Amino acid sequence: MKKQPNQIPDGALKRQLSPMHVWAIAFGCVIGWGSFINPGKKFLATSGVAGTGIAMILGAIVMIVIAFSYAYMVPKYPKAGGEFTFTKNCFGKRMAFLCGWFLVAAYLTNVPMNSTAIALIIDGLTGHKGVLNFGFHYTLAGTDIYLGQMLPAMCILILFGWLNIIGVKKAGFVQTVLASLLAICVFTLFVAALFSAKAKGINMEPIWGFDKTAAMAANATTSEIGQFAHKGANGILGAILATFAIAPWAYVGFDAIPQAAEEFNFSFKKVSFIMVIAIVFGCFVYTSNNTVAAAALANWPERVMAGEWVVLVAAEELLGTFGKVLVGLGVSCAVLSGIMGFYLASSRLMYSMSRDGYLPKWFGKVDRKYGTPKNAMLFCILVSLSGPILGREALGWFVDMSAIGASIGYFFTSAATLATARRDGDGTRFLKVMAFVGVVFSLIFMVLQLIPIPGLSGVHFGTESYYMLIVWVVIGLIFYAKQHRFFTDKDR
Repeated sequence: MKKQPNQIPDGALKRQLSPMHVWAIAFGCVIGWGSFINPGKKFLATSGVAGTGIAMILGAIVMIVIAFSYAYMVPKYPKAGGEFTFTKNCFGKRMAFLCGWFLVAAYLTNVPMNSTAIALIIDGLTGHKGVLNFGFHYTLAGTDIYLGQMLPAMCILILFGWLNIIGVKKAGFVQTVLASLLAICVFTLFVAALFSAKAKGINMEPIWGFDKTAAMAANATTSEIGQFAHKGANGILGAILATFAIAPWAYVGFDAIPQAAEEFNFSFKKVSFIMVIAIVFGCFVYTSNNTVAAAALANWPERVMAGEWVVLVAAEELLGTFGKVLVGLGVSCAVLSGIMGFYLASSRLMYSMSRDGYLPKWFGKVDRKYGTPKNAMLFCILVSLSGPILGREALGWFVDMSAIGASIGYFFTSAATLATARRDGDGTRFLKVMAFVGVVFSLIFMVLQLIPIPGLSGVHFGTESYYMLIVWVVIGLIFYAKQHRFFTDKDR
């Protein structure tokens, strides 16, 4: 059959992503709903301003260290799949499948995670909590979930999945607009707090956070919160580590860059610079939103315990209605860019695993007209629709799954860098040291996430997260069994 001019060969991806597109994908993935919602939901109570700031800066430094390994490996293996491709070429089929399957968890869980924040955004911007609480509903994990909450989230998931199918260049343009607006909104809010008399350093107490459960049980007020504050070496260390442990989740997304390596229309030499800029921007957003929320609100502990959206309240306190619109626009861009970026990363990873025989061939089908992995994208859309069904209480579970998946990906990339540099003899001493440090910190992240450590509360997985991990492992074993012949065939 004669190939049409607007068609490409089966299995080929189009090279149509510019450096700006790739930065937008990485930054949009790094910054999602969490940077706006988690100051009230987790960061301020668990780690305070100081603990969160230190944890995020340390996390950014570790991610930049790990980024050196990505910058070295991408030109070596410039194919979709990223960490999975690196592991396959260095450690064999089984380790590659392990890495790839958990990376799918790291990327794909971020899509439904972002979608569950849509109802919260609408509530906050309209000023009417529960405005979407209509239609069929049920209760899960103590939270009522309504059809009215599910519908807008599901529509957005389907729309952005469709955008990823009809062309990566269109998706890249939309992502660039969203990421740019996100950066502008956060920077504007930061400048407003910097020059406002309403933002005060004294408001940030307790700077290491407090025991939220105990304070709520005692009906503590802001003036009484000091007796529940994290103090002493163990308290401060726990405050820092509780947020540092989820740094792989906080910064997951800069590593989405290698997933689209086959679609770059620029030199691979720019990869490291793009990664570092995305990480630095991400660190600024996390620390800025958290600090501004505390500085602008003298009674932020009470607002946190009441479950209020403290970043939105702080913005309104500083700038009135404009502040509310600013945060609304910023968080909307964060959510939508996160959905867009992680859709791209997840589908490209599954496409790569399928193309190489690790997943059924169905996932590797590329649309002849648009040059995108259509079937893998359809699977990602289907899985993502679980987010609105599970509701916002699932946010923490998705965070934990993303964190462990990212940690495993970082570990294999750093280890593959050491193996490749040794094999090819072209790695500098600096690179090898950075890769070794990356291996060590990846293991530290996994230990903090999976193993309860006495004296450090709030650091490891919650019960539901362990259940989700077991379910994901079982699904992976099913796919492994289906492709068993591939894994036992030494000639492939």
